Amino acid sequence: GNGLVEMGTFLAILAGTIGAGVMMSSGNYATVVAGGIVGTAVLGYLASRWIPRAAAVAPQMKLDWNIFKQSWATLRLGLGQTPAVSRSIVGNSWFWFLGAIYLTQIPAYAKDWLHGDETVVTLVLTLFSVGIAVGSLLCERLSGRKVEIGLVPFGSFGLTLFGLLWWWHSGDVPAAAAPHDWLSLLGMSQAWWIMVSIVGLGVFGGFYIVPLYALIQARTPEDQRARVIAANNILNALFMVVSAIVTIVLLSLADLSIPQLFLVVSLLNIAVNAYIFRIVPEFTMRFLIWLLSHSMYRVEHRDLDRIPDEGAALLVCNHVSFVDALLIGGAIRRPIRFVMYYKIYNLPVLNFVFRTAGAIPIAGRSEDEATYERAFARIAEYLQAGEVVCIFPEGKLTADGEIDVFKGGVSRILQETPVPVIPLALQGLWGSFFSRDPAKGFLRRLWSRVTLVAGAAIPVEAAQPEALREEVSALRGDLR
Repeated sequence: GNGLVEMGTFLAILAGTIGAGVMMSSGNYATVVAGGIVGTAVLGYLASRWIPRAAAVAPQMKLDWNIFKQSWATLRLGLGQTPAVSRSIVGNSWFWFLGAIYLTQIPAYAKDWLHGDETVVTLVLTLFSVGIAVGSLLCERLSGRKVEIGLVPFGSFGLTLFGLLWWWHSGDVPAAAAPHDWLSLLGMSQAWWIMVSIVGLGVFGGFYIVPLYALIQARTPEDQRARVIAANNILNALFMVVSAIVTIVLLSLADLSIPQLFLVVSLLNIAVNAYIFRIVPEFTMRFLIWLLSHSMYRVEHRDLDRIPDEGAALLVCNHVSFVDALLIGGAIRRPIRFVMYYKIYNLPVLNFVFRTAGAIPIAGRSEDEATYERAFARIAEYLQAGEVVCIFPEGKLTADGEIDVFKGGVSRILQETPVPVIPLALQGLWGSFFSRDPAKGFLRRLWSRVTLVAGAAIPVEAAQPEALREEVSALRGDLR
C-alpha cells in the first residue's frame, strides 16, 4: 500500500510539473492555471468520496482550533513515540529535504549543466520520478510483503552513492550552439552516467522512504496513528522549508554550483542516517539479516501466515546452523525473541544482531544455573507482554542433519505461561556454509536454497516435547 502511495505521489508531482509548464506556455495562462487548480481540487474531492468510511478510533478526542497550538501538540506526540517511530519520522522528513532540493534544482541544472531545452527538464524530472515509482514498487518484492526496515540502510547507501555519481559526472555534457533536446541528449554517451545516477537516486529513494512510512504506521498505537502521520507531514513541510533556506545559503552566499550542492547533501545524508541508525540499531540489524537472506541463501516461505499477527505464541524449530535465528527472523513479519545457546549468542558480529533483536542467551543448568534461570524469566516476560518467542528444543546444532530429542524446557515454558505453540521446520540448510556438515560443497555453501515451513498451531495440552518433535520432523520431511 505504501509503495503504491509513493509511486502515485511522485508520478503526480511529475504530471503536475509537466502540466504547469504546458499551462504557462498558453497565452491566457492565468485562466488556464486557475481552472486547472480548481478542476484538480474538484477531482480530488470526487475521488475522496470513493474512500470507504471508517469510524473514528478516538471519538472522544477534542480538537483545538488554535492551529499553531494544535500543530505543536501533534508534532510533540509524533516525536514522543518510540525511538524507532520518532527517528523514522525524522528520516522520512530528511528524504523530503533531499527531494525538495533535487526537484527544485532540476530545471536550472538541465539548462546550465546539460545545456538542454524544456524537453530535457521534462526528461530529468521523468527519470527521477519514475525511478522513485519503480523503487517503491520493488520494495514489495524485496521485503517479502512485510515491513522490512532492513531496506532503509540499503536505500540510504544508494542515495549517497548515486548523489555522488551525479556530482562527479556533472560537466561531462558539452555545450552546443543551440540547446540540446531530449533526443540529442540520449544520443550522448557522456550524459548516460548522469541519467543512470538520476534513476538510481530515485530507485534507492523508494527503497528508503516506503519502509519508513510503513514502520510509522505499523508501530504506532491505533488511537494515535492519524495524529502521528499528521506530525510526520508537519515535519516534512518544515524540512522542505529548511531545504529552501539551505539552498539559498549554499548557492548564493557560499557561491556553490548546483553539482556542489548535490555533493554537500549527499555527504549530509551519511551524517543524518548515521545518527538515525546509531539511535535505532534495529535498522542496521535488520539490514544484516536482509543481506544474509538475499545473498548466501535463497529463502522460500510456506504457510507462515499460520503465525498470528497479534498475541503471544511460542515457535519451536529444528536447529541446523549458526544462522537459523537470522533466517527465521528475516522471514517472519513480527519481531521474534529467540532463545539461543549463550556461546552462539556471543559470536562476534552476530552478537550485535542478537542483542539488538532482544534474543535470550541460555546455558545448561549444570553450566551456569543463573543464566539458565534468567533465560526462563525473560521468556515468561516476553510471552506475558504478548510477544513471539522462538526456541530450538534440541538445545544444540545437529551434528548429522537429523532432528535430535527435544528437551523439556518447552514444557516448563508452557507451564509458566500457557500460549499456542507453532511448529516450524527449516529444510535444505544442512550442508550450507554455517552448518556442521563435514561434506558441505562449495556451491551449496555460497547460495543454499532454504525453505521455512510453519505448521498449524498446537494447543498447550498437546504440546509435549515428543509430540512437537514429530510435528517438526513431519514438516521438514526428507529435506535436511
